[in-house]
Amino acid sequence: MEEIIIGIIGGTGKEGKGLAYRWARNGIKVLIGSRQQEKAESAALFVNERLGFDGGVEGAINQDVADRANIVVLTVPFSAHAAICEEISPFVQGKIVIDVTVPLVPPRVTKVQMPPAGSATQEAQSIFGENVKVVAAFQNISYENLLNGESIADCDVIVCGGDRSARDAVIDLVKKTGLNGWDGGPVENAVVVEGLTSILIGLNKRYGTNSAGIRITGIPLE
Repeated sequence: MEEIIIGIIGGTGKEGKGLAYRWARNGIKVLIGSRQQEKAESAALFVNERLGFDGGVEGAINQDVADRANIVVLTVPFSAHAAICEEISPFVQGKIVIDVTVPLVPPRVTKVQMPPAGSATQEAQSIFGENVKVVAAFQNISYENLLNGESIADCDVIVCGGDRSARDAVIDLVKKTGLNGWDGGPVENAVVVEGLTSILIGLNKRYGTNSAGIRITGIPLE
């Protein structure tokens, strides 16, 4: 079986480092990408130190990470989303891309504001083309939960994408972070999970917390 190599584009941000930490802790090879080599290496060092052992996390520029990885993860601000998708498109053909991007539009980040494509995930799919399996996931989990090292089994991740086998593969990777993953259906449904992020941000602000999440009830875990 081919070794899983996850490349996180935008991995220097908090969400990217949180996911890198969770996967590396589970023994998965992780690459962190940035437009600046130094920033990527600094983020990789942070994750390895957070692990308390050398997790083998590496930092490199975005194109190198997208080329080396066999599963690519986008954790970038929406303002840079389209440009970065265009930048890495030649390197992700034939691969699964997990898009964690949420179309937040400052300053009103608690208001759902979807792009013309319908969602960030659909925007990525239109840029990459049909040879790339784009899947939405992890929009509704805070980086605080990812980095705290504690169990986060009470937070769920809804996975949406146009290819069922790709959704299944991503659900397996969700489980490797310690979260529950659920099949949310086709890529068009990504509008719901992306939009939920603004609601969760609003809940955090209203109730003075920073880790609001979601749970799916009524379905037994496998």
